[in-house]
Amino acid sequence: MHESRVKTWLQLQDALFSGSWNETLRRHRSSSVFRGMPHTGHDLSTALNRQGMFVRQERDLLRAFRKYARGTPREPLDSLWDWLALAQHHGLPTRMLDWTFSPYVALHFLTEDPDLADEDGVVWCVDYRETNRLLPRPLKAQLKKEGADVFTGDMLAAAARSLDAFDALAHHPFVLFFEPPSLDARIVNQFALFSVMNGPELRLDTFLGRQARGVRRLVIPAALKWEVRDKLDQANVTERVLFPGLDGLCRWLRRYYSPRPH
Repeated sequence: MHESRVKTWLQLQDALFSGSWNETLRRHRSSSVFRGMPHTGHDLSTALNRQGMFVRQERDLLRAFRKYARGTPREPLDSLWDWLALAQHHGLPTRMLDWTFSPYVALHFLTEDPDLADEDGVVWCVDYRETNRLLPRPLKAQLKKEGADVFTGDMLAAAARSLDAFDALAHHPFVLFFEPPSLDARIVNQFALFSVMNGPELRLDTFLGRQARGVRRLVIPAALKWEVRDKLDQANVTERVLFPGLDGLCRWLRRYYSPRPH
């Protein structure tokens, strides 16, 4: 893993879009996914395994969610993985972690909390082509068959219809990135996807910390955060867009009109 500290807005742009040129396509098409966090001390534990709280209840939580959420989705969800995505999206503790294809969406989550404006933040950048190299053979075969780089629920279900079957695909830890169905405008506007590891107790930061290639950690100093936040607002990367509806509007107004602390 490579860690660097950026000092200016222009350095940040160069770092976020580094390596985005795809020679095969002759286009700037990055193979990185991003996660922005407002404090460098925040880890990549999931809600399921944070402090080991829910690891043993994973199947109980998901079973109860599927039972009580029947009829709630606008479209029927057949795949376990789509149900898992729906649960994660609405706050149930799962083994998934939120990521985005958009570096600017990641920067939004790094700068959205004024109470942490005086703390250094971090953006994790992960090249999924590199993490895909460690996938077990059945999952690699699914990607090759579909000509894809990240998974859908249907693709995952073809290789593993249950969490037990998924965990049994390999003895070594691995991570894949899963693009959920377009459940609502929030998922679409946030260009969202999830990471999934083959065990509820596994920690993604531990796994990524051992990766020699394809993992970068960009530290954004507190002194740069306000400039980043103001420029995101001007570019319309705000709560009003990322959380469509009155809740997002109120979140944006509350933050936008908050005084800057001295």
